[in-house]
Amino acid sequence: MNIKLEKMKQNQECERRKRIAEEKHKEWVQKKKEEERRERKRKLSKEMAEKATRELEKMQLQEKAEVKYKEWLKKKMAEEAEKRKKEKEKEKEREAELQEKRTRSEKIFKEWLQNARTKPQPALNGSDVPHGKYKGLY
Repeated sequence: MNIKLEKMKQNQECERRKRIAEEKHKEWVQKKKEEERRERKRKLSKEMAEKATRELEKMQLQEKAEVKYKEWLKKKMAEEAEKRKKEKEKEKEREAELQEKRTRSEKIFKEWLQNARTKPQPALNGSDVPHGKYKGLY
């Protein structure tokens, strides 16, 4: 009876130890899973933060590039406008010079025409000589 009781106690002790070991194992597994879950969550949040930071930097860089492009474009437009303005001024100067030249030419032509009317006509090949042939004395 004592032996049976002793065996039973041993079995119960063995069962109890097994249960405790299983419970501890379950706790350990659960703790490990929880730890892994937290680690994944932490990594995910870290990746999301890094991604957000990269996106923000990319947006800032893009905005900066856009601002620089707009400044460059504005500068180019101003240069083009200045160039067109200078070309127009040169064209106006050329036109003014041409107009002045025309006016001067017309004035000179009119003076010449006026003078040509009042100038005596040159004599033809001598006086009263028919067909430019001399007959007799010089």
